[in-house]
Amino acid sequence: MHRAAVNEFFRRLADADPSPTTELEYASPFQLLVAVVLSAQATDKSVNLATRGLFAAAPTPEAMLTLGEEGVADYIKTIGLFRNKARNTVALSRLLLERHAGEVPHNRIALEALPGVGRKTANVVLNTVFGEPVMAVDTHIFRLANRTGLAPGKDVLAVEQALMRRVPKEYLQNAHHWLILHGRYVCTARKPKCGECRVRDLCEFRDKTA
Repeated sequence: MHRAAVNEFFRRLADADPSPTTELEYASPFQLLVAVVLSAQATDKSVNLATRGLFAAAPTPEAMLTLGEEGVADYIKTIGLFRNKARNTVALSRLLLERHAGEVPHNRIALEALPGVGRKTANVVLNTVFGEPVMAVDTHIFRLANRTGLAPGKDVLAVEQALMRRVPKEYLQNAHHWLILHGRYVCTARKPKCGECRVRDLCEFRDKTA
């Protein structure tokens, strides 16, 4: 996709949704961190259903540590890999208290040192909590970037790096939210809704649907 088309791509997404954000529900940086960890291989909707009760019972790292693995597991057993995620949630809560006075660190290395936190999760926190113009590439963004020709890459890191180079600076702060939402609701995996797509004419996907 040529640079002019990339710019127009994001201009249209921005016009349609000037202030995009995550669909995960949270009331603090800690809760967002936990929600993103829980969202691996799960939908935001299923995570929100689980965390409403979890965050009411344990809104802070201290409370989460007190609740313990079994207690956390009881709240999140409706989502995939819940036992491993419960273990990571309690472990990261402990490390936040031990290393960061209970606060979510504004530091990629420190974030990725927490159990269950990889590059994508760290990028979500850095962008959404701390306002850093970084790109959290999930399955939706990976698919969309390759399908449209926006930023092709063989893996998520390659797509992330390509997007960081190609997305115009004025759109970078919100870009990953726009792309996630577009991939989730329009440029879907099995049957993209090309007829509803506001960037259809810019997209390089050959097998567009009606």
